[in-house]
Amino acid sequence: MDINDYKTIEVEQQGALDILWLNRPEQLNSINTPMVTELRHYFDQLAENENTRVVIMGGRGKAFCAGLDIKSASDPAQPRPFGGGMGFQGYLADVYVKMRRCPQPIISMIQGAACGGGFAFALASDVRIAADTAKMNAAFIKVGLSACDMGTSYFLPRLVGTSIASELMLTGKFIHAERCLSTNLVSEVVAEEDLFATANDYAQQMLLASPMGLRLTKDGLNVAIDAAGLEAAIAVENRNQVLCSRTKDAKEGMQAFIEKRAPQYTGR
Repeated sequence: MDINDYKTIEVEQQGALDILWLNRPEQLNSINTPMVTELRHYFDQLAENENTRVVIMGGRGKAFCAGLDIKSASDPAQPRPFGGGMGFQGYLADVYVKMRRCPQPIISMIQGAACGGGFAFALASDVRIAADTAKMNAAFIKVGLSACDMGTSYFLPRLVGTSIASELMLTGKFIHAERCLSTNLVSEVVAEEDLFATANDYAQQMLLASPMGLRLTKDGLNVAIDAAGLEAAIAVENRNQVLCSRTKDAKEGMQAFIEKRAPQYTGR
């Protein structure tokens, strides 16, 4: 598979920035098996991709992602992936693991609905920017399932705290843009027409960092969130900082600071 062959997602490459669009607007970008296959391929290839340094993720049309395409999932004619022995459940769940494992920061821009698995796409991102039209919910519990799904029980309490996470997951109620901001679920709320420009500004600021510095910052944050304690977190920080300090980019960054100019990083 090649990224140019995708049918349900679209990737625009702008230098070191990838813009990943969920591209089923007529179905509110709901998740079906082909979309999962393509997302798995896309996030897998990022692991060894030194050209892409930041990813912006969005949804075409009026919604970010309405969650699982229930009609498609209920169709017996649709293929049933193995998913590590868990069928479609495991097949989709692995996407969120791959989003966290890929070294590139992911900025999600959320407009309209982000429900269920779509909510989890936003949660698995590194930075979330919401349009004033955004509304998100752990929709799983609304259809007879547990709200502990697709990493939601892991991500959400870490972002908003246990009390608000419990409220949202036990009720399946929507959280709208302004409350998303007040609970630190998103970094910023903007008018929908400003969504991409705002996300792109965050991406361009990230691209000012050295390639290794950016990757190892995401790596260090991932480890520190679940670290056994301060010493464990600092051990990872020390390892990452030693790796960065031995690069040519680190020497260039320090020299540029002394000379009061913008650094010219090469990724080496």
